[in-house]
Amino acid sequence: MQNSTQAANAWRILFLLFLANLFNFFDRTIPAIIIEPIRMEWHLSDFQLGIIGTAFTVVYAIAGLPLGRMADTGSRSKLMGWGLATWSALTAVNGLVGSFWSFLIVRMGIGIGEASYAPAANSLIGDLFPAHRRARAMGIFMLGLPLGLLLAFFTIGAMVKAFDSWRAPFFIAAVPGLVLAIFMFFIKEPKRGAAEAVQVSQEKVDKPIRRVLAVPTFLWLVMAGLCFNFATYACNSFLVPMLQRYFLMPLQDAAVATGVIVGVTGLVGLTLGGWIADKIHQRFASGRLLFAAFSLIISTLCTAWALHAGRIEIGVFVAVFSVGWLFAYNFYTCVYTAIQDVVEPRLRATAMALFFAGLYLLGGGLGPVVVGGLSDHFAHTAMLSAGAEQMTEAFKAVGLHDAMYLIPVALFLTMVFLFLASRCFVRDAQRMRDGLVAVVEPEVSAATA
Repeated sequence: MQNSTQAANAWRILFLLFLANLFNFFDRTIPAIIIEPIRMEWHLSDFQLGIIGTAFTVVYAIAGLPLGRMADTGSRSKLMGWGLATWSALTAVNGLVGSFWSFLIVRMGIGIGEASYAPAANSLIGDLFPAHRRARAMGIFMLGLPLGLLLAFFTIGAMVKAFDSWRAPFFIAAVPGLVLAIFMFFIKEPKRGAAEAVQVSQEKVDKPIRRVLAVPTFLWLVMAGLCFNFATYACNSFLVPMLQRYFLMPLQDAAVATGVIVGVTGLVGLTLGGWIADKIHQRFASGRLLFAAFSLIISTLCTAWALHAGRIEIGVFVAVFSVGWLFAYNFYTCVYTAIQDVVEPRLRATAMALFFAGLYLLGGGLGPVVVGGLSDHFAHTAMLSAGAEQMTEAFKAVGLHDAMYLIPVALFLTMVFLFLASRCFVRDAQRMRDGLVAVVEPEVSAATA
């Protein structure tokens, strides 16, 4: 009876975490959708547009490290509640600013608020669900990503059109986040390691960061995540404007097409992918990571072909690129769960903070600004090749399209690092389990002496 009650409570908490994750990605996606109106109003280059995404992710990565340690040593529910309230309130402020620099500063503040959430939520899931159910639970939690993107890409364009202003979505998006923040404070947290097969020590860990970085699998997964986030943030930041410029689509249609590519695919990829990953894990210890590596091969081929095909029918482009993104979503359920398997419970929030620091500081942080800078370079090159003396939207379209080739390149590197991680996963997972037993046995002996 108690086990069924605990299981029901775990699923209720997971649903709440999923909703917060949904609004997390909804709020951070708004600038990517209204990027062309902002560019026109403030006369910005693609490099400056890239800086908007980069500033957010760099702050997010740096702030995540101390906030991750707070999640391992303090109340995760309070940390998530205050973080959600902060980023939601600042999202509304984003709609009030009148210049590029003030917009940038507010986005950095939102990055601090959102950085409090992911490490704490991932740590909580690790304590709510045992190892054989974690990929499924993580898949449900990460459904917030595609659903948040889907909701944003399907509604933001309509909001802009209805209110005739790119500022309106920021005010609307703040309301549900502020309401949801209240519920976060009422979450009853389990003990660290509550879902493990053996009892986990609650003592403070000495040199936590060094211990996490000493796990080879974790280091390879950080490298994989760096490349993967480079690809996803470049895609999320520039796919809408690329469709507008290169395929001449209006904002609302480009946003919906992007929503299909990065949103609808995630609904299938995360639910079905999490179930498949758990099944494979039951047969092969390193099966999850090998499954993720295989998925990234397909992602690389599909995205590269869709870009290489040029100005094909937009339906074909969306369909092929969507297949690639569908398989890319297997990264989340396989990799996030693998980190839980090789890092002891008392260090999981710290590990996730370090993981996100690599992902966002060097991956997500570089993706938008590198692609934006390369887009400006390719556009200038196209202008010179045509013998023109003035930059036009046609040259900017070619420049951005060609810069997007960095996406399949980054996905290919992700696959390579996932394969390398799979080679040391079994050893590191066993070492983590042996370490738990070694810590518990002295405590049991002392208690019975």
